[in-house]
Amino acid sequence: MVATAPEDAGVVAPVGRVRGAAAGVLAAAAATAAGELAGQVVPGGDSPLLAVSDRTIGLATPGLRDAAVGTLGTADKPVLVAGVVLTVLALGAFAGLRGRRQISSAYTLIAVLAAFAGVCVAAGPKGTAVGAAVVSVALGLVGACALRLLLLPGAAPVSPSASRRLFLLRGGALAALTLLAGGASRALATRVDVERLRSLLRLPAPVRPAPGDIAAGTLPVRGISPLLTPNGAFYRIDTALSVPRVDSRTWTLQVKGMVDRPLTLSYADLLAMRQYEADITLQCVSNEVGGDLVGNARWQGVLLSDLLAMVGVQAGADQLVGRSVDNFTAGFPTSVAIDGRPAMVAVGMNGEPLPQDHGFPARLVVPGLYGYVSATKWLASIELTTLEGFDGFWIPRGWAKLAPIKVASRIDVPATFTRLTAGPVVVAGVAWAPGPRRGVVRVEVRVDEGRWQDADLAGALSQDAWRQWRWRWDATPGEHLLEVRATDRTGAVQDGRRRPQRPDGATGYHGVLVRAD
Repeated sequence: MVATAPEDAGVVAPVGRVRGAAAGVLAAAAATAAGELAGQVVPGGDSPLLAVSDRTIGLATPGLRDAAVGTLGTADKPVLVAGVVLTVLALGAFAGLRGRRQISSAYTLIAVLAAFAGVCVAAGPKGTAVGAAVVSVALGLVGACALRLLLLPGAAPVSPSASRRLFLLRGGALAALTLLAGGASRALATRVDVERLRSLLRLPAPVRPAPGDIAAGTLPVRGISPLLTPNGAFYRIDTALSVPRVDSRTWTLQVKGMVDRPLTLSYADLLAMRQYEADITLQCVSNEVGGDLVGNARWQGVLLSDLLAMVGVQAGADQLVGRSVDNFTAGFPTSVAIDGRPAMVAVGMNGEPLPQDHGFPARLVVPGLYGYVSATKWLASIELTTLEGFDGFWIPRGWAKLAPIKVASRIDVPATFTRLTAGPVVVAGVAWAPGPRRGVVRVEVRVDEGRWQDADLAGALSQDAWRQWRWRWDATPGEHLLEVRATDRTGAVQDGRRRPQRPDGATGYHGVLVRAD
């Protein structure tokens, strides 16, 4: 019995499962490309892929988020977006399979998914109700029309071979249009050429250059972490699924809240202010003991204490909150900005304008605090408020509100599971304890939980920068556990108890297992 026409009963003549799934995948891809293009063109719109990915992060449990960062590190965001894309395509295939028999049920699924994407866009930092509605309609309309085009060849009967040719013709045309729309949306998303802007910039000379001596602070040990981490190797952990592309020509920084004289600065204004340089180690609170989510750089910028003096901080304003262009927030006690440490609005990193990945055109750099409460990148505003009146992004998600970096150390060489030749061996690495009146003054190493022995320290760049160390060991044959610990200027010794990163940073000694023959 021949099925009735879809216009009469919403039922289509059966097509193969493979063709149905392929039709759904193509329709999902076309809908996504249309939504991405609409998100870039319409005011108040945004990328539905990134909006859904961001919502996925918000819905994930704290343990799942921690596991993702711990397992994937800086690859967590690309993996998440790729997962969302694959999920969309899989749902498209499901819709195509459903639409083989009853296309109305496929339309319903498409409408639900488009509505969900619209809700995610509206909840994002750029989204508005109108912009999100346009993105949602574009997704749903293109998805439904594309699926209908591929599943319903028309009212006139056609042979199986003609039906296949028609499907390939329409599918190929749809794929071409999808690629064009995707390329256009990508071009619009990257229309601000940040690298060109950076290449044209020249940072002003700092009135106080960093005093540290790189040569005196560097030990001649192959494999040890460099004193200054190259910009391209510096870790990046943040909530931005797509790195913001900020035009420094139109960017402004607002200093507002509980201040006497609110202030708005352009990038040129910021460069015209007194510039300071400082060597500062930054660390992510998610860094495991011995991990690589830590780096040291020579930062340049305007001291927060100078900015606060300009605006006049009101009584009771005991928290400073940084907000990024994508609405991320991080807050720390106002006292940290005026206690003598070189907390700054940074515009330079290792002698060049901030890289795009690390906050161009400006970011906060605060020695002694984990990044999640202090290191706001792509800075848009600084607000003075109270500790009780506002929680930064990560605080409601189970992390501590006050987060000073703990005394820490790491063995860089030899790497764990290295096979050594018995006899003289160089053990080396870095140690850090940034913050006022801190800095590492002692590093010790022990073998197989034996007696702690002093290592040699290289010269200190600053109390806020990590310090290289080296210890000469006469290795005996067999397997050995090497461990390291550090002591800061206050006498605080690194905590050897093994504790996880949550809620305020991991503790424990870093150790490596080696074998000497």
